Amino acid sequence: MTTPQAPAPHELAALRQRYRLERERRVRPDGAAQYRDADAEFGYYAADPYTEGPDRRDPLHDAVDVAVIGGGFGGILAGAHLRRQGVERVRIVEKGGDFGGTWYWNRYPGVHCDVESHVYLPMLDETGYVPEWKYAPGDEIRRHAVRIARVFDLYTDAVFSTGVTALNWDEVSETWGVATDRGDAFRATYVVNATGTLTDPKLPGIPGIEDFAGHTFHTSRWDYAYTGGTPEGGMTGLADKRVGVVGTGATGVQVIPMLAEDAAHLHVFQRTPSTVDVRANRRTTVEDVGAEREGWARRRRENYLRIVSGESTDHDLVADRWTESAGLLEKLLPSFRRQGDRQTFEADYEAADAAKMNELRARVEQTVTDPETAAKLKPWYRYACKRPTFSDLYYAAFNRDNVTLVDTADTHGIERVTEHGVTVGGTTYELDCLIFATGFNVGTSGIHSGKLPVHGRGGVQLLHSWARRGPRTLHGFTSSGFPNLLQMGPLQNASSVNFTHVLDEQAAHAAALIAAAEAAGALIEPSPEIEDAWIAALAEGAPDHEWFHAECTPGYYNREGRGRPAGPFAYPHGAVAFHQLLARWREESMAEVLRTKTKTRTRTVLPT
Repeated sequence: MTTPQAPAPHELAALRQRYRLERERRVRPDGAAQYRDADAEFGYYAADPYTEGPDRRDPLHDAVDVAVIGGGFGGILAGAHLRRQGVERVRIVEKGGDFGGTWYWNRYPGVHCDVESHVYLPMLDETGYVPEWKYAPGDEIRRHAVRIARVFDLYTDAVFSTGVTALNWDEVSETWGVATDRGDAFRATYVVNATGTLTDPKLPGIPGIEDFAGHTFHTSRWDYAYTGGTPEGGMTGLADKRVGVVGTGATGVQVIPMLAEDAAHLHVFQRTPSTVDVRANRRTTVEDVGAEREGWARRRRENYLRIVSGESTDHDLVADRWTESAGLLEKLLPSFRRQGDRQTFEADYEAADAAKMNELRARVEQTVTDPETAAKLKPWYRYACKRPTFSDLYYAAFNRDNVTLVDTADTHGIERVTEHGVTVGGTTYELDCLIFATGFNVGTSGIHSGKLPVHGRGGVQLLHSWARRGPRTLHGFTSSGFPNLLQMGPLQNASSVNFTHVLDEQAAHAAALIAAAEAAGALIEPSPEIEDAWIAALAEGAPDHEWFHAECTPGYYNREGRGRPAGPFAYPHGAVAFHQLLARWREESMAEVLRTKTKTRTRTVLPT
């Protein structure tokens, strides 16, 4: 494919106007409130179809060294690093029926990771595993999660099909009380929250959704009993079915070609088209990735992180569309170093952005044969407005006679669901099966949403303590008033498109903190003054990206068109610099958060 040239100034002006018009077609006044949780009357959308009911066991009333909430890669990595630090009793509590987190739940047909597997899958050096594909299918990823858990003996105290319902700090024993929905009430000296943000499915708040008489489910709870087949396809149960799928994001782009192959007819309900770049997946060998050399995976992963964080590097080991377009991620990841003055940078950035988006729109024209359908599939927004997606099959699916694209932009989404189908623009499309590829509640864990109440010193609830001035942490991990509680995730630290790398660094940091506290016989708890200093560090040099996202088409990046709020939410210098900062802090300053255990007061343990 020939890459289009950067647009001329008058073409950029026309693009800006087109982007504004397309945005207005899709913005809704209810913003993120247009979605509803899969709970209460819609709880069946979140039920586990992969496990035959919870295992029978008595409630737990024992004590462990560390309770880890979440059995996805964050929790698994926390457990692995704790084992390496010599911690014996590590209990991982997981809602799913096994380890895997997102990759336990996401088993829909066509599911793959869109970050190269040789950098995405953690602990490849430690487990001696070399991925089979450049972009691993979900089953390979899930097997690797189980592999790490077995290598580090994380099944011993783990409990599955179990959700934590409350955390309460006990001043007398100086331990956490952990309550679950299985009647457990055990104690833990430390709690690591690794619940992640891609496990709780969300549904569109479409009127009449509860009236549909056909079969329905969410992609993260795929019903193979109804569809037949496997993640590789072969869904013979859909051979005589009219199927509708809602959502054309990262999940939809993968599952729609598979449904197109097997359904009698497929209706794709689209509000905003995704950017769909080349995937070029292929099998790989040890020689392809240099896996015959010790430490190969860490070198490859560090190289990738530097490139997608805007850091300099001599060569690109991964060389895919993520790294090729890394400079366009500047508005998502606050780490890129601007060259020259702001006005010149933004002009160059907009030109490069427009050239890339022209390339992606040209790809639609070159693949989709029907001009009307192709026009609806073209993305009209800036590159960093929505999550990039990748597929070599998606656009070709719309050339099939049994696939209908239903664009919902002019009605700001689906109007309603009826007993027999979906209504858009006054037309009802009759369906036998309706599938929601509408993603997850991104960006909030149970603790941050309030679904998992946490009470620290004096019975103060964590969210109440943050209500006036916002979240208060040190490095995103620890908070004053909540001893020995360590949080993993994106809040007030650094992020990356390869989030498992970030999680691995976070897990190593959390385990090092716990090891230091054990060695000192201390509690882990920052002072309010240390928190203030960290909040100030986050604010210093924070980029001004609010204007960019306020102009974007609606999506979860900008709270469905409301913009990204300003605030001390992320480390402004990127993941590479953040990891270096943590390493220095562990060497030089970790003692500042270690406090003597006492029933009456705490004081800082001074370094010897």
